[in-house]
Amino acid sequence: MTTRTIEPRAAGEVVERPDQVEAPLHSVTEDPRYIGTSRERPSARRLVQGQGVYVDDIELPRMAHVVFWRSPVAHCRILRIHADAARAMPGVVMVADGRDIATVCKPWVATLSHLAGMKSALQYPLAIERACWQGEAVVAIVAETREQAEDALQLLQVDFERLPPAVDMETALDADTPVIHPELGDNLCFTRSLATAGVDEAFARADTVVETTFEFGRHTGVTLEPRSQLADWSAAEQRLTVYHSCQAPHMMQDLYARQFELPESAVRVVCKDVGGSFGIKVHAYPDDFATVALSMLCRRPVKFVADRIESFTSDIHARHHRVKGRLAATRDGEILAFEIDDLTGIGPYSMFPRTSAIEGNQVVNLVGGPYRHQQYRAHLKVVFQNKTPTCQYRGVGHPIACAVTEGLVDLAARQLRMDPLEFRRRNVMRDDSYPATGASGIRLEVLSHEACLRRIEAMMDYPALRAEQAALRQRGIHRGIGFATLIELTNPGAAFYGVGGARIASQDGCTARLDPSGAVTVMASVGEQGQGNDGIFRQIAADAVGVDLEMVRVITGDTDVTPYGGGTWASRGAGIGGEAVLLAGQALRANILKLAAVMLQRDAADLAVRRGHVVDAQTSVQLLSFAELGRVAYYRSDTLPKDFTPELMVTRHYAQRDFPFIFTNGVQASYVEVDPETGQVRLLRHWAVEDCGRVINPQLVDEQIRGAIVQGLGGALLEECLYDDQGLMRNASLADYLVPMSSEMPDIEVAHVQTPTRSSQLGAKGAGEAGTAGAPAAVMNAINDALAPLGAQVWSQPITPEKILRALGHVP
Repeated sequence: MTTRTIEPRAAGEVVERPDQVEAPLHSVTEDPRYIGTSRERPSARRLVQGQGVYVDDIELPRMAHVVFWRSPVAHCRILRIHADAARAMPGVVMVADGRDIATVCKPWVATLSHLAGMKSALQYPLAIERACWQGEAVVAIVAETREQAEDALQLLQVDFERLPPAVDMETALDADTPVIHPELGDNLCFTRSLATAGVDEAFARADTVVETTFEFGRHTGVTLEPRSQLADWSAAEQRLTVYHSCQAPHMMQDLYARQFELPESAVRVVCKDVGGSFGIKVHAYPDDFATVALSMLCRRPVKFVADRIESFTSDIHARHHRVKGRLAATRDGEILAFEIDDLTGIGPYSMFPRTSAIEGNQVVNLVGGPYRHQQYRAHLKVVFQNKTPTCQYRGVGHPIACAVTEGLVDLAARQLRMDPLEFRRRNVMRDDSYPATGASGIRLEVLSHEACLRRIEAMMDYPALRAEQAALRQRGIHRGIGFATLIELTNPGAAFYGVGGARIASQDGCTARLDPSGAVTVMASVGEQGQGNDGIFRQIAADAVGVDLEMVRVITGDTDVTPYGGGTWASRGAGIGGEAVLLAGQALRANILKLAAVMLQRDAADLAVRRGHVVDAQTSVQLLSFAELGRVAYYRSDTLPKDFTPELMVTRHYAQRDFPFIFTNGVQASYVEVDPETGQVRLLRHWAVEDCGRVINPQLVDEQIRGAIVQGLGGALLEECLYDDQGLMRNASLADYLVPMSSEMPDIEVAHVQTPTRSSQLGAKGAGEAGTAGAPAAVMNAINDALAPLGAQVWSQPITPEKILRALGHVP
C-alpha cells in the first residue's frame, strides 16, 4: 500500500509529495491477488437477506425455555421461595433454585494466580443464601414456551431480607461500609503498585506539573443479539451440546466439562451466526451454567435468551474508574514522568474465568504508553460493590488509559502555551527507536507514532483548521480540536491467560482441505462475530493455496469441527487466526505440489500453483487442474504409487511467542462545536490514522475502526449505567440508556500506516479495538479545547450537557 504524503495549502486544498511514500510491503504468497484488497465477506449477502441463524432461530425436539427470577434489590438474604403456584401453571416443566442447580454444577472462584493477592468469593450459577446485585439470578422456571415460563414467573414469590449494600467505590474500603463477603475480610479484590526509581526526583525538577481527576462512568455493550444459549444434554449418550452466542467456543467447552465433571470430548459448543459481542460474550455467566444444569435435570433441551431489559443488569458492565493523574514536564516541552492512582469498582464477584481485575491492570500498564518518559508511578485498587459485575469490554482499559494520558498531555501543552500536536511530536517514541520498553515495563516491537502524526496533520489540514477555529471564536462560536495518540495491545503471547491458571488457549488453529471438486474448505478456530474474520480468512487461504476466492469456504464456531483455539478476543483474529490460516494454506499447497509431481513424474521444484491449476514453474503452462488432482487423490488412488498417499487435509496452529503482546498504534483527532448556553456538543469531523501492520482487507479494517470510534464516542458522550444510593440501576432500558445513533455521528476519515510485525509471516496486528481506545480521549480534548477560552474543563465521562454547564458555572 502506497501512502500519500500531503502538504497543507489553502483551506480545503492538498497536494501530494510523490518523493515521500511508504515502501511497498513484501508479498507473503507466491501469486498474491487478494491479501490487501477490499473484498466482500462471504456471509454479507446471506445476513442482509435475513438468512442468518442465531441461537433463537434454532428449534430442537422437546425444547423448553427458561426464564429467571432475578433479585430486584442490590443486596438481600434469601429467606424462602414459594414456587407451588408457579409449578402448577400450564406448561411448566421445572422450578429450580440454587441448591437444585448445585447438585450438578460445581461453584467457582474467579481469580488469576499471576495477579498476586487477588481474591473473590465462591459463586454459584443461582444465588443460594444471598443475592449480591440487582439482576443476580435466584430462581429458574422452565416451561414448554417462553410465554408460559414468563406467566409462571408472575406467580413466583420470594421472601427476602434487604441487606445494606456497598455501593460507592470511593467508600468501599471504609470501616463503616458493609463487607459484601465477610469471609474475604474486606471489599478489596486486587491491588497493584508500580514505580520506577526516579519519580519523585522527576517531579521535583519539573518546570511544569499538571494534575486532575478523571471519572469514567459505567457502561455496557448493547449487542444486536442478546446473550443466548441452547443447552442439549443427551442422557443416553452422556453428551452435552450447547448452541451459544459467544466468542470463545473452546473456552466454554472446557468450562462446561470442568464444572459438570464431564470429559471434554463429551462437550460440543456450536456458534453459528453471532450478532455482535464486543467482549460482552467472552465471559462465562452464571446463567450459562444454570441453563446447562437445567437441561441435565430436565433431560431435554433448554433455551435461554436474555431480553433487553434483563441484559442491562445481567450483562457485564465496564469502564467504572476514578483516576487521579499527574504529569511532569520541562519548560521546553519534555515529558519527565506520569503518576496515576486508579480506583475501580467491579461488582460483588470477579467474572469467571478472565477476572474483573484485568481492566484495571491494563490501565496501569498502558498509561503514558506512546511517550518516551522514563519515570512512572501507578497505584491500582479494585474493589467490590453491590452492582452488576464489570469485566472486559471492547478496548479493556485502553479508553481509560488513553484518556488519562492524553488529557494530561493536553493540560501540559496548554500550560506551556505549546501547540498540542507539536507537544506530542516532541515526546512520542521515535519510529527508529524500536524495539523499546515503556516506563511501565511494556515491551514494544515496532510502532509508527511519528509517521501517524505526520499523516493526520495532513489529512485534517491542521493549520487551516486552527485558522478556522480562531476566526469562529471571534464570532462567539466555540469549536475545539482534540488529539489522542494511542497504543493498543493485540496478538497476545503464549502465556497471557495460561500463566494465571485460566484454561484459555493463546494459540489458534486452521484445517485446510482440498475437496474433490478442486475447492478449498477452511476450518478455523477463531470465530466470526460480525467483524469479517470469515472474509479475511477466505482471502488469506485463496492466496496461500492459489485458488479463486469463490473456491474457498470457511467454517468457524464448532468445537467438533475446528482445531482447538482461543477464539475471538484481544484483536487477535487477523494476527493469530489469520497466521494459522496462512500456515495451513501453505502446507496444503505444498502437498498439492507433491501429489502433482507424482502424477506428472516431475520434480516438485519445477512446478507452481496458479489460480486452481498446477503449472510449469518456468513457462506457466497449465498442467493439472485442482479438480483433476482431487479426482485422482480421492477416487483413483489405485493409479498412484503404493508408497505414496496424498495428504490433502492439513492442520496448522500458530501462537505468537516473541512478545507478551504485539502492540499497534495510531492517532485520532476530533473537531467539535460546544454551545455554552445549552452545553450541547456537536461532532463535526473525526480523523483516524491506524497502524495495524499489514492490512488484509482495507474496507473491513476501515469499517472496524469507524464502528469502534462510534462505540468510543458513545461512552464519551452518552452511555452510562446510572445507579441510586441503594445500588439500583435507574436507566435499565433503551428508553433511558443512550446509545449513539448515525444522525449524531460525524464523518469519520480513516487512513493507514503499515508497519508489519516481524513475529509472523503475515505481519498483521489487530484493529478491532483501537478506535474505541482513542475516540474518547480525542473528543474529550476537543471539548476542553473549545471550552478553554471560557476557563472551563470537563474530565468526567460521559461528558453530558449538564456537566459542561456545571463546569461553566451555569448550574450548581
